[in-house]
Amino acid sequence: MSDHADLLFELGTEELPPVALKKLSHALEGEFVNGLQSTGLAHGQVTAYATPRRLALLIEDLQTGQADRQIQKRGPAVKAAFDAQGKPTKAAEGFARSCGVTVDDLQRLQTDKGEWLAYQVCEAGKPAAALLPGIAENALNRLPILKRMRWGDSEAQFVRPVHWLLFLHGDQVVDCTLLDAQAGRTTRGHRFHHPEPIALDRPADYADTLQNQGRVIAHFAERRERIKTMVEQAAAELGGLAGMDDDLLDEVTALNEWPMPIAGSFEERFLEVPHEALVTTMKTNQKYFPVFNADGELLNHFITIANIDSKDPATIRAGNERVVRPRLADAMFFWQQDGKKRLQDHQASLKKVVFQKQLGSLHDKSMRVAELAAQIAQPIGGDVELARRAGRLSRCDLMTEMVGEFASMQGIMGRYQARRDGEPDELAQAMDEFYMPRFSGDQLPQTKTGIAIALAERLDTLVGIFGIGMKPTGDKDPFALRRAALGALRILREHRLALNLHDLLRAAKNQLNDQLAGRITEPAVLAEVERFMLDRLRGLYADLGISADLFAAVAAVKPTDLADFEQRIQAVAHFRQLPEAEALAAANKRIANLLKKVEGDLPSEVDAGLLELAAERHLFEHIQTLQQITLQAEGDYAAILQALAGLREPVDQFFDDVMVMADDPNIRNNRLALLNQLAELFLQVADVALLQPA
Repeated sequence: MSDHADLLFELGTEELPPVALKKLSHALEGEFVNGLQSTGLAHGQVTAYATPRRLALLIEDLQTGQADRQIQKRGPAVKAAFDAQGKPTKAAEGFARSCGVTVDDLQRLQTDKGEWLAYQVCEAGKPAAALLPGIAENALNRLPILKRMRWGDSEAQFVRPVHWLLFLHGDQVVDCTLLDAQAGRTTRGHRFHHPEPIALDRPADYADTLQNQGRVIAHFAERRERIKTMVEQAAAELGGLAGMDDDLLDEVTALNEWPMPIAGSFEERFLEVPHEALVTTMKTNQKYFPVFNADGELLNHFITIANIDSKDPATIRAGNERVVRPRLADAMFFWQQDGKKRLQDHQASLKKVVFQKQLGSLHDKSMRVAELAAQIAQPIGGDVELARRAGRLSRCDLMTEMVGEFASMQGIMGRYQARRDGEPDELAQAMDEFYMPRFSGDQLPQTKTGIAIALAERLDTLVGIFGIGMKPTGDKDPFALRRAALGALRILREHRLALNLHDLLRAAKNQLNDQLAGRITEPAVLAEVERFMLDRLRGLYADLGISADLFAAVAAVKPTDLADFEQRIQAVAHFRQLPEAEALAAANKRIANLLKKVEGDLPSEVDAGLLELAAERHLFEHIQTLQQITLQAEGDYAAILQALAGLREPVDQFFDDVMVMADDPNIRNNRLALLNQLAELFLQVADVALLQPA
């Protein structure tokens, strides 16, 4: 064997958990490569393979052994190694013996902490064959497996029983036993197409041999792309488009080694059922790909992937159609049963379901949300009574048979049922929007009614749960308050709603007076919720690329609403790109430090008669002009900061020529008043003193 050779490692198992297959494969690759790096074994490209019955790695050009290494051993300090007569001490002699030499053979090492005895030794590198079993064992032990299992009478533990181990370095088997499997040079093909062992002479032949002889496509990404293409082609032949999401595609890829598409159908009568329910049962329960027409409407077809190239695909098709039919029939039954009641008929049932024992039932919560939504609807231009009714109906679909069977239908079922009840279209849409955004990056409610009830729901939860002292701690957040806060903030910010957050929280608190009576002090809980939301807002802006200092500069002036906050953020972001920004930020920081030294109230009125120097008169004139400009540009923060950028020259000149803290108290206070007016100009937008240099 040369000094480099390809390595192939394959662990053959019973069918691995499909949802965990990619994660296990990535982890094995990472841990194995880390092991090679820690032992100094250089290598080339690494390719990971993963199928339902195997995890494998092909590592190209792996060294057959470690290189020899020069190691410097450090002994005792020279001053401790020799006595006053210059003779070696026991420390020096002991160190020499440990190195297998005499004291005279030792070198001296000079460092910044003194001089030491040292010895250079050459450590022979170990062969890769001696290191690889340990590397592989450690990688397998470190895989993210929540619960390991035993099999037979073996003491070995893994996520699934292990049946074979292929471990080749070049043309040589790496001799070892892992998880009670003895390493060899054989793999196995498809369970049905080629169950016999397949011997390999070279690691590089692995993927092609498995595919051509064993009928297994070992590479996950290649198999995934093949399935995607097959499904798209099958859907096109049916005159539609496949409903394909990444999670489903990954799971189906993890279930198949030799994928073959099978198109099936079901009776058109099932299309009467809300399509989301049919799609859910097809994807979640059956791992089928639904088919839609060009308008996004569900067709009565599906595509499944069989893990076999059958001589009789019609039988597989019929079997899948037979299996899915009862599930679709169940969905239709639930839909028909739910049609016997209106949404409002479920309101009384909500009284029996506890939201939180101190905050009442789901009915209580719905009534609070309804009243708060009505208050929100008015200032945003919504229909107050429609928002109130939407709030009362918002949770009624939770009591339907459909949502009882398909939890993901909450909100969606409300929309369908409201339309079936003859409710206004906006109210029906709001039933679904009530839950938006459901997750990070999800769409927001768009109707005024949907915005009102979605916002009211989150604010009621935040104030209520904080009010009873159950705020999130560490990673514990049982009421998903972080998600609720982010959802509320996104609605306020992205819809640019000019709503005062403090007023909204107080309104939510007023709806909770009976539940929270005697439990909290209103200012305390509202301030706590505001701080919590401000922390979430900081994170939201960080994700958008807004720096912490820019956020702090705007937050310092406490904007009343998020639409205003957003305008200030954008204005300051633009301002800091100006060439004058850094100097003016530094000047404001200097001004803030000077004003902090003032005891009592800050002087605010400038006496023009006390302005002695040209630089201070020049700055005073600029400030007076800009006060008029900013007054006219009220709310246009970008224009205000653009105008204030012109202060750089007079501000620089002022600090060059003027001693602010003059001995004469009248002069000193007059100059401080001038700087106070200057600072107030900027504080109309943000505290730019908090901006850090670029």
